Amino acid sequence: MASPLMLVFLTALPGVLCYHSSFIDLEAKGSNKSSIRFLVLGDWGGLPYPPYITPIEKATARMMAKTASQMGADFILALGDNFYYKGVSDVNDPRFQVTFEDVYTQDSLNIPWYVIAGNHDHAGNVLAQIEYSQKSKRWHFPYYYYEMNFRIPRTDSTLTIIMLDTVLLCGNSDDFLDQQPRGPRSSVQANRQLLWLQERLAKSKADYLLVAGHYPVWSISEHGPTDCLLKNLRPLLKKYKATAYLCGHDHNLQYIKESGIGYVVSGAGNFMDPDVRHRNQVPRGYLKFFNGDAGTLGGFAHVEVNKREMTVTFIQARGTSLYRAVLKKRDNLSGVDNYV
Repeated sequence: MASPLMLVFLTALPGVLCYHSSFIDLEAKGSNKSSIRFLVLGDWGGLPYPPYITPIEKATARMMAKTASQMGADFILALGDNFYYKGVSDVNDPRFQVTFEDVYTQDSLNIPWYVIAGNHDHAGNVLAQIEYSQKSKRWHFPYYYYEMNFRIPRTDSTLTIIMLDTVLLCGNSDDFLDQQPRGPRSSVQANRQLLWLQERLAKSKADYLLVAGHYPVWSISEHGPTDCLLKNLRPLLKKYKATAYLCGHDHNLQYIKESGIGYVVSGAGNFMDPDVRHRNQVPRGYLKFFNGDAGTLGGFAHVEVNKREMTVTFIQARGTSLYRAVLKKRDNLSGVDNYV
């Protein structure tokens, strides 16, 4: 839950710092020729006791490195629950080293990690995770929510990614009680983030518009659809023709599609959960793919965005591509999905 210090910080920080209005030009880095490629990883936060990692986190990290090397990756989206079970205490917490730096060691993963917080992170000190951006060259967590804009190299197309703090928006939840978020600690701050989001969506002229958060809008698994996001976020995604919403929270891989919008659940970075108890709360036909098999040793999503389309590939830690979805630019929301 938010601390009084955090609420003071949120109130005091000017809204202009919540987003990055200029473009991050990947072409200048020579990372690839004509596309943007990145990994989507959620719920990867190890353990609060030795060895501070799980076998699934370790296996997933190895496969992430191999995928980044072979398929390419310009950056990684880390979608919350970065440190189980109660986040970190301060910027010098050893968990940064033993659960992050010592696990994702390969050169291909020495790229920017764009981070947001999950419910377990909010049980600790999220400000410390933001402050860690000053200590790590690859850890980028500028604020609780923020915007990034990219030019797709050698094209005239653009990509915008809006990173949300869904815990500040909806409240915290108790995983062990299978709770829905209990409502925001501060309705003022929740409304401020929601108004900021609506403004950024309304102004976006990006060819591909992605929104990312920790809680799912749609999910068939343990936590199910998030009522708060169905009410407040889903209408905005539809109104402003978002390309996709990316999240974690449920510990598996899912692809759900509604009204041309792809809903990507990538929460398999540390645990795997086959639970499908909320299948009936997702309308028939929306679910395109699900994998919660612990035998796959975890997984993540690889995304490639080029001038024509955006491809999402779900990859298990054992090395197999499980499913591929293709989404078009915002002026053409039709897409093609298939198992691979």
